[in-house]
Amino acid sequence: MGKQEIRTHIRAAKKAVPFFDRQSRSAIIMQHVSQLHAFSSAHVVLLYWSMPDEVQTMDFIDFFKDEKVILLPCVVGDNLVLKQYLGAELMQKGEQFGIGEPVGDAFVQLGDIDVAVVPGVAFDRFRNRMGRGRGFYDRLLKNMPNAYKVGVAFDFQLLDSIPVDPHDVCMDCVVTEREII
Repeated sequence: MGKQEIRTHIRAAKKAVPFFDRQSRSAIIMQHVSQLHAFSSAHVVLLYWSMPDEVQTMDFIDFFKDEKVILLPCVVGDNLVLKQYLGAELMQKGEQFGIGEPVGDAFVQLGDIDVAVVPGVAFDRFRNRMGRGRGFYDRLLKNMPNAYKVGVAFDFQLLDSIPVDPHDVCMDCVVTEREII
């Protein structure tokens, strides 16, 4: 299958999973993430404010916000700008996608990020990641040389292999509710 076929297939699979099931699966996935040595020893962590069809991160972010520096992406044009999460009351609706984004100054010390936890449409057993097609995370992750990159997904988003382009950034680890690769 090509990238667009995979995206269509995964979108349908996500719609077939009730929201409550996505919530419970997300809790298991994020528990696995919290137990990774790279995460437990990290000081600065990039996460994401989840869309309804993604692995849910809001509770996880709130739980760790006082223990770690939590960064969230903000969409600015064709790029992601990172800002520190300081609480739900300091979030605003993003202009392009309506995703929650922190207010405040941009975090520009990308080399200080220890762990990056990122969503994807699909991942494969070689730890390749396929996003939604705009390249936001690929461009960002290339500028984070020290970050341990963790892809999070529901088990049905993990495929044997996916098409890979030269600009695609590979993950160091992929976490689903059933396994860690």
